[in-house]
Amino acid sequence: MQRRLRLRSRKDFRRVYRDGRSFANSRFVVYWRRRSEPGPFRLGVSASARLGKAVVRNRMRRMVKEIVRRNADRVQDQVDLVIIVRKPALELDFWEMEKSVLHLLRKAGLTKDERPGPDRGSGRGPNPAKGGNASG
Repeated sequence: MQRRLRLRSRKDFRRVYRDGRSFANSRFVVYWRRRSEPGPFRLGVSASARLGKAVVRNRMRRMVKEIVRRNADRVQDQVDLVIIVRKPALELDFWEMEKSVLHLLRKAGLTKDERPGPDRGSGRGPNPAKGGNASG
């Protein structure tokens, strides 16, 4: 993850916790705060010592950062995010974790609007169950 996309200082984390909003599922919590200055989102990841030893915590942080990096084009700009890893996340493989993080960001309203534009289709073919022609 690029340095400019990371929350690094304690002051930044505190500002997000204090002034931001939160949303959670069973595996992760996301705190976020909108910024007035333009620029891409910034991310911080928190993994408590209750999760395990440093190797485990660092692995979880790396995985969450990689998930967000791979999906950076979906995350809204001008927002600071802090994702907190909960203990049930330790049981997930990478793909399940990605699904859980993206679900959390979507539910929190932090993803860019992915509705199809006027020149793009829905990305899916016709629905035969609704009377669409399955042959194209």
